[in-house]
Amino acid sequence: MSKSSFSWSIQLKQLIKWARSLLVYRAILDEEASQAFLALLKVMGQLESEAGSPVSTESSRSEGDLLNAYGAWFAAIAPSPSWQAWIEQRILAADNPLTQALQRTELDAVSPTLMAAAQHDLRILQQWATEGITVIQAALAEQASLNLPLPLEAGRQILSSPQRSNREPSLVGFDFSPFAEWSAALPDLAIHYRQRGVGLFSRYLALRWRGNTLEGIEHPESIQMADLIGYEAQRTTLQMNTEALLAGHAALNILLYGSRGSGKSALVKSLLTEYGDRGLRLIELSKADMIHLPQVVESLRHSSLKFVIFVDDLSFEEDEENYKALKVVLEGTLAARPQNVVVYATSNRRHLIREFFGDRPSMSEADEVHSWDTVQEKLSLSDRFGLTLTFEPANQDTYLQIVRGYAQRFAIKVSDEDLTYQALQWAVRHNVRSGRTARQFIDHLRAQLALEACS
Repeated sequence: MSKSSFSWSIQLKQLIKWARSLLVYRAILDEEASQAFLALLKVMGQLESEAGSPVSTESSRSEGDLLNAYGAWFAAIAPSPSWQAWIEQRILAADNPLTQALQRTELDAVSPTLMAAAQHDLRILQQWATEGITVIQAALAEQASLNLPLPLEAGRQILSSPQRSNREPSLVGFDFSPFAEWSAALPDLAIHYRQRGVGLFSRYLALRWRGNTLEGIEHPESIQMADLIGYEAQRTTLQMNTEALLAGHAALNILLYGSRGSGKSALVKSLLTEYGDRGLRLIELSKADMIHLPQVVESLRHSSLKFVIFVDDLSFEEDEENYKALKVVLEGTLAARPQNVVVYATSNRRHLIREFFGDRPSMSEADEVHSWDTVQEKLSLSDRFGLTLTFEPANQDTYLQIVRGYAQRFAIKVSDEDLTYQALQWAVRHNVRSGRTARQFIDHLRAQLALEACS
């Protein structure tokens, strides 16, 4: 065995030993890339023990196992810029006893044992990120006589630019490179965990409740609030309430009620691009899952982030009772309502529960004795929202204002007279004037002008 082989074989055994000793960040070992990394180290160890034996079919197969193991590991981390970047992201997104504690308390209040365990793990993971590549490079050169591409980052890029809705929150605002020892980064990591969240909340700005659990939305719709023209008063009120939520003050649940296509849903979605980098997360909940609303709210109570539970197109038939779960959350129970959660719901109906004239009390003997109580229970649901923002149908002036705003936003080179004529014709053909209609018209016009320019 050569001196260089002896050197990397010692490092190989140390890497495996370190992996087994992880404590607080041990869940990282369950990741596919970590499992592939450990499998690669195992194959390398087998080949190292066979060094010096005669060449045989078995040794050739072991060399093939090495290449297969390397390929599996490389593929597992391929979406990340490098092996080190992959490890860093797992640290930043970690959901463990330490990061959960830091959602509720300051670092100096965390138990010394937990702190020591975290520092121990960070030192190990740093060695994984740095020495791991060195060991693999040496093994490939010696055991397989190959110089394969390694998952190394061409240059360390600090992502400090404004956050976008399709970027993982944990990718923004933290850089390990100033720390010679990652264990020394713990105070800064504590701040990061509080500001960016942990687990799913560190990876996604938008989430949905599905199958009795939360799941991240990989590509949420990106809407700029500045692009939403019209209804400025409603937009300002929604922003002020959201600002209060982010500042930790009492914020109100809001019902956005009004005509279809007026931009109610788009306005709520635009909060992500406006406030996502300030710790706001949007959770989509369907009407069918409304019964789980108290469970969803309770699961968010101890997070340091702020949450808007978004219920789109909300209304109930007279025989549906899911609305009672919403009443519990809006009205509260013996447990205090979490100050970091609000509900924003949109609806085309002012009274959210469908009511018939037959619901009104009559003198029939078969009628419910206290039927007015039932009617009042149905009508009171919308009253339990702290704010109701009304979106009235757009008149012609408002519709044209929205059209002109979009035309300016996309630099459409059409005379105002021609733009007005075509926009009004479009509204007549679609039998509605709304923000949605205006945007559809502008998208159609942009495509038409682009095709004409190419012809």
